[in-house]
Amino acid sequence: MRGKNLKVRLLIGVTIALFFIFKRCSQQQENPYTGRTQTISMNANEEIAIGLQNAPQMAQQHGGLHENTKYQALVDNVGNKLVNNSIAKTTPYKYQFHLLADPSTINAFALPGGQIFITYALFSKLENEHQLAGVLGHEIGHVLGRHSAERIAESEYWQGLTTAGSVGADMGGLINGIGQNTLLTNGRDDELESDELGVRFMLKAGYNPEEMIGVMEILKNAAGPNRVPEFQSTHPDPDNRIEKIKAAIEKYKKIQ
Repeated sequence: MRGKNLKVRLLIGVTIALFFIFKRCSQQQENPYTGRTQTISMNANEEIAIGLQNAPQMAQQHGGLHENTKYQALVDNVGNKLVNNSIAKTTPYKYQFHLLADPSTINAFALPGGQIFITYALFSKLENEHQLAGVLGHEIGHVLGRHSAERIAESEYWQGLTTAGSVGADMGGLINGIGQNTLLTNGRDDELESDELGVRFMLKAGYNPEEMIGVMEILKNAAGPNRVPEFQSTHPDPDNRIEKIKAAIEKYKKIQ
């Protein structure tokens, strides 16, 4: 009897695994803005909804929005200039730019659908508008590259296979388990793609993409001498990113 039950459970597990494998195959699609094939399980409206839903909590975690309206206006102006002069304008995403009050966390990040954030700690270290454009252009690249949506789909896939391996797990966890870590944790390839897109956006909007190198130096100095080696990190090393940015600048300057 126990052997029969084991066979039934194995059959159910295999069936669940096959379901998620076929589902993943059906979710393969080409990103019209980057040309890259991705696994995506949601449409643009769903991405926008996720971003809007999570934006207030993300702002709260960083001390809320900065009270200086002039600084916020600058962030808005630079961000909108990048969008309006690039392919980002042709996307269905609703880009909104937020300056966070956080004075100590040097960071910028994007949620699905166009919610983009930069902390005051990073903003205050930038030397000019071009560097601000480099930061915001990079984050627009994450949105347009659909990096969060791709990670959500991959998370669903691997959670599905885990469920197949332990039949009887709570299927509701497939959705509830997708938290903010999934939304914000970009891989090395995501970062490099966003850097390259940022270079393109800067050139189109009339900004100097060389200033992105200065941003990398700021990030490098902020990490200090004990920064995590690239092979142990989800992010490429700043020095590696600088070399890739230089190559992208040469590439896109020739086709401007």
